[in-house]
Amino acid sequence: MKVAVLMSGGVDSTVAALLLKEQGHKVTGLTMINWNPGVAIKAAEAAASIGIKHLVADLRKQFQKRVVDYFTGIYEQGQTPNPCVMCNRYIKFGGLLDCALDMGFEKVATGHYARIEHDKGRKRYLLRKAKYLPKDQSYFLYALNQEQLGHILFPLGEMSKPQVKEIAREHNFKVAASKESQEICFIEGDYRDFLKGRVKYQSGPVVDLQGNILGKHQGLPFYTIGQRKGLGISGGRPLYVVALDPENNRLILDGREHLFGKSLTAVNNNYVYYENLEEPLAVQARIRYRAQDAPARLSPEGDKAVLHFDKPQRAITPGQSAVYYLGEYVLGGGTII
Repeated sequence: MKVAVLMSGGVDSTVAALLLKEQGHKVTGLTMINWNPGVAIKAAEAAASIGIKHLVADLRKQFQKRVVDYFTGIYEQGQTPNPCVMCNRYIKFGGLLDCALDMGFEKVATGHYARIEHDKGRKRYLLRKAKYLPKDQSYFLYALNQEQLGHILFPLGEMSKPQVKEIAREHNFKVAASKESQEICFIEGDYRDFLKGRVKYQSGPVVDLQGNILGKHQGLPFYTIGQRKGLGISGGRPLYVVALDPENNRLILDGREHLFGKSLTAVNNNYVYYENLEEPLAVQARIRYRAQDAPARLSPEGDKAVLHFDKPQRAITPGQSAVYYLGEYVLGGGTII
C-alpha cells in the first residue's frame, strides 16, 4: 500500500513510519509547514534516518484561518478553544490528507495513539481509544468523518509509549531522546503572551456571584473557567473563575464549590459510532483532555446534545470539547456552550 506518514520529526511519527515500512508498505514522509518552517528540516532528517522519501506541503494559510484565527476568535468571545480538534479535522486530516490523496497515496498515517476499526456489518469506521490509555488521543479525533477515517492508519494504537521509545533507541534514532512535543504547536510559553496584539480586549470589573465588585481584570481573553492563579484579587478566601460575562465584560469569581455542574449543552456534534443520535443513551463523557471519563446520559435536542452527569463535574468550560464514549469506542462529541 502507498502510505504517506505525516511526519513532525518527533519520535512517534518516526516510529510509525518505520513500522509501516517494515510491514512492506511503500512509505513516504509528508510534513506540513503550518507555523514554523523549521519542522520540515527536523522531519526530513527523521525520514532520512529510516531511508524513506520526504515531501513538504505548505499549509500556513489554511492553518492561520482554520486554527489560529479560530483560536484567537474563541478567546475574544470569552470562551476557551480546542485548537487540536480543529487542526485534526481541517488541517492534518483535511488539507494535508487531500494533498496526500492528490499525490496518489492510498492512506495517511500518523503517530497518534488511537485505533480505527471497520465494522463490515454496518459498513462504518469506528474510532477506539488507544490500548495505552496514558497517551490516548481519541479525544482530539472525535470530529473526523467517515471519509477521513477511511483513509487513516494509526500504527501506534496497540503500543505503549515506552515500547515506541525503545524501538527508537534500538534503531539509534536521533529523536529517541527528544522531549514530548508542546501541547499547542504554535505557542511557546504562556498563551496570554501570544494573544496580546492578536485579540481585542479591555479591562473591566471583577465581581462575585452576588455582584459585589472585587477589582479589575486585564481582559477576558486572559482567563478561563477554573483558574485560580494570576487573578490579582484578594478576597480573604480562595477564589476561582466561575464564569465569564462577555456581554458586560465582567469576570466572575467565587468559591470552589461554584465550579461544579451536573449538565451541559453541546453544539456542532459529530457522531462516529452511529450516523446520528436518535434517542437518549448512557455514555461516559469527558469534558477536557485531562479529565476522567464520567458516567452520563446523552440526549439529542434538535441540533444540540445535552449531557446529564451522574455526579457533578468540575469547571465545565464553554468552547471546550465534550466527547462521548461507549466503553473504548468514541460515540462522538461536540462543543460546550
